[in-house]
Amino acid sequence: MPELLEQYRAVTPPGTIESLRQLGRRLEGTRMLHVNSTRYGGGVAEMLHRLLPLFEELGIRTRWEVLTGSDVFYHTTKSFHNALQGTSQHITKAMFDEYLEINRENAKHLNFDADVCMIHDPQPAALIGSRPPEARWLWRCHIDVSTPQPAVWQFLRPFVSQYDAAIVSLPKFARRLPVPQFIVYPSIDPLSDKNRELMQEEIASLLEKLGVPTDKPILLQVSRFDRFKDPLGVVAAYRIVKQSHDCRLVLAGGTATDDPEGAAVLAEVQEAAGQDPDVHFLLLPPTANLEINALQRAATIILQKSVREGFGLTVTEAMWKGKPVIGGDTGGITVQLIHGYTGYTVNSPAGAAFYIKRLLNEPERIDAIGHQAKEFVRNRFLVTRHVQDYLGIMIHLARGTA
Repeated sequence: MPELLEQYRAVTPPGTIESLRQLGRRLEGTRMLHVNSTRYGGGVAEMLHRLLPLFEELGIRTRWEVLTGSDVFYHTTKSFHNALQGTSQHITKAMFDEYLEINRENAKHLNFDADVCMIHDPQPAALIGSRPPEARWLWRCHIDVSTPQPAVWQFLRPFVSQYDAAIVSLPKFARRLPVPQFIVYPSIDPLSDKNRELMQEEIASLLEKLGVPTDKPILLQVSRFDRFKDPLGVVAAYRIVKQSHDCRLVLAGGTATDDPEGAAVLAEVQEAAGQDPDVHFLLLPPTANLEINALQRAATIILQKSVREGFGLTVTEAMWKGKPVIGGDTGGITVQLIHGYTGYTVNSPAGAAFYIKRLLNEPERIDAIGHQAKEFVRNRFLVTRHVQDYLGIMIHLARGTA
């Protein structure tokens, strides 16, 4: 089997592999550490699983540590997540204290022996107080912090300000900070089980196991059951479309170990869907990558009707499969879906229903937008470009020219 990087040559833009090797030679032997709050579930953990082997192949010695916490801590950081994305939350002094205590306890046993440490999202942000001398620490924020609840941002800002730099996913997510900030788009791995090519027989077999018939057009949303993903709005859009087009709706999601709200949201959406036999709920484990791949390839139209979004990698995944995507007009979705060219952005269930019906009425438009979407991802949102961006930032920090 060819070395890992060579396997990407056929799917990446020309010159990508050579560029990565050139950058990697400048950092060979560097020790890199990543810290987040979960090893499974959610886009951050998924990206780390794919990024780390590429860093290793480029000669960068890479480790991954995971924060552990109490139920109160995870409820607190979920409230932080919601508040940073603009939703009003009531966070008590006891919750702030628990956040700090869990970070202090983790700092006692986590191994911070690395030249570069990347801390992901708010959960472990307070670990900065344990930075070893001479190490470079980066705070990587994957969520939309453009309009945060002031009390939560004022609590976190002093920690973030101690980092050597911050990395956000979009320019509008940058905050006023005394440290350099970099823009790095997230990415997908085109060779992973979730994104690699599948034979039609494999797709059919997987859908049969999931209990999803293919006798009607399939509308699909893949996401956690999270209010920011607006699954209730997806059901509302489907009901409008169903009045004129016979189709199925599949809501495929799961849970992450750091998200305690998922079960309550799922119950709300199931109640809204009622007993409609053409609405399918799939509770998938974090390892269900082939199943998600098959669902996305079998779908006619894919939705990601988020009302707030950091980036939206499920949009990227769907575009890579050559599918038209209808997404919320928010966050990183707006960078991916060029309205009318690589997909459509909407602000309401009625808007989503309008474009679903338009696509169902014009199959040739489905094919054209799907093709344009895939090439857009090839040139902008693959994991090889993601590694390239991180390498560039590390070189700048090592030279003290950030």
